[in-house]
Amino acid sequence: MSAMSVLVIDDEPAIRTVVSAFLTRAGYTVEQSGSGDEALGRLAKGDIDVAMCDISMPGISGIDVIRQARTAGIDTSFIMMTAFASVDTAIEAMKAGALDFMIKPLRNEEVLHRLAQISDLRGLRDENLTLRKLVLGDRNENFHFSSPAMQAIDRVIGKVARTDSTVLITGESGTGKGVIARQIHQQSLRAAGPFIPVNCGAIPENLLESEFFGHTKGAFTGADRSRKGLFLQADKGTIFLDEIGELPLALQTKLLHVIEDKGVRPLGTEQERKVDVRIIVATNRDLVDMVKSGNFREDLYFRVSVFHVEVPPLRQRVEDIPALVRFFVERNKGRYGYRGPVTVEPEAEEMLKAYGWPGNVRELENVIDRALVLAEDGRVTLEDLPPAMVRAAAPGRTRSEIPYSGGSLREQLRTVEHGIILRAIEEAGGDRRAAAERLEIGLSSLYRKLEDFDRQSGAESKARTASVKD
Repeated sequence: MSAMSVLVIDDEPAIRTVVSAFLTRAGYTVEQSGSGDEALGRLAKGDIDVAMCDISMPGISGIDVIRQARTAGIDTSFIMMTAFASVDTAIEAMKAGALDFMIKPLRNEEVLHRLAQISDLRGLRDENLTLRKLVLGDRNENFHFSSPAMQAIDRVIGKVARTDSTVLITGESGTGKGVIARQIHQQSLRAAGPFIPVNCGAIPENLLESEFFGHTKGAFTGADRSRKGLFLQADKGTIFLDEIGELPLALQTKLLHVIEDKGVRPLGTEQERKVDVRIIVATNRDLVDMVKSGNFREDLYFRVSVFHVEVPPLRQRVEDIPALVRFFVERNKGRYGYRGPVTVEPEAEEMLKAYGWPGNVRELENVIDRALVLAEDGRVTLEDLPPAMVRAAAPGRTRSEIPYSGGSLREQLRTVEHGIILRAIEEAGGDRRAAAERLEIGLSSLYRKLEDFDRQSGAESKARTASVKD
């Protein structure tokens, strides 16, 4: 079923009824307006995809409806209908902004063909917009794991990807749950459709419903234009809900409705819109415990965990570390000015394998990026690794034996703080809220410190790139 919404505008009730009934049977979300004034009021909400509009109507004509809609910035595609065709009328309608022109009586097959063409055009435009937003995070490189545990997960992914089953991915923060979700999408029959990743823990609670399901213009204070929600953006593709354990109970109920009824209701309208989307979710929290404590709906848990993939932490699959190191070096070296080969000295690689990696694969990539900034002559040595990491991996060393990285005191203190936070998260079983309580800081402060570390590391990397030798 299509998620596209259609407004039929005609002053003749019989025509509105017949066309609306036909389009509803075809799977479209359909509404009616009997006049130009009524149509403009409905179009102002901004959530109508296509308007099938009669040209000759009492009061405001169909062409005036287009003109006023365009002036108001309403993004709706118009198909004009008339029983009195003329070249001049068609040209006038097209100049006003109409996308198509049809002669009454309408033929059902032709209507469906025209709507399908418009759906393709709008879908391509929306996908291009989405890709622009996601391009920095849209990494399509494939990595082949060495550890038996991850090879088993690869085999599982290959089987579940070909179905439309919901998938629950669990594991500690930074283990690569998002990469697995993207692999499932890329190996699925929906691979040509959009992949929309959503960090549920990063969206303010008061904006979650609007972000998920969209809203019409004027739906709430500050809604100066309509917004197509993330579920509608993911139509015909996959939506990946990371950190689903952070969703409040009220939104869990609405998400359950989406899964069961395959429809969403944007804020500001009572009209439900059908959506065809596969749902993959991930969390580093224990949803079973959350169900027992009443913080997660049991029926939603059963819906999202139809297929469960558990990702082991990096410390339990040390076999993957050498290959991951080479992968990150080759993928990221270009942004730090390297054109030739980059090697990792054996002593540095052994230290990387000895470390516990509380931040898992994400932490490993950050460490490699840092090392690429500090390395000289295309060689990553022990001295290029963070001192706090070396201390944690080799606690028996004396202070004089710990290499000095050359970084500023502030940089090294921040690295130590980052390591403490990651260790607290690890000891809390991936529960960031519990880690924050253990460290006696607020959850928002913990998130901010993690984000500040990533941002500062990236800024320092750019600043020092000029000094890196080829």
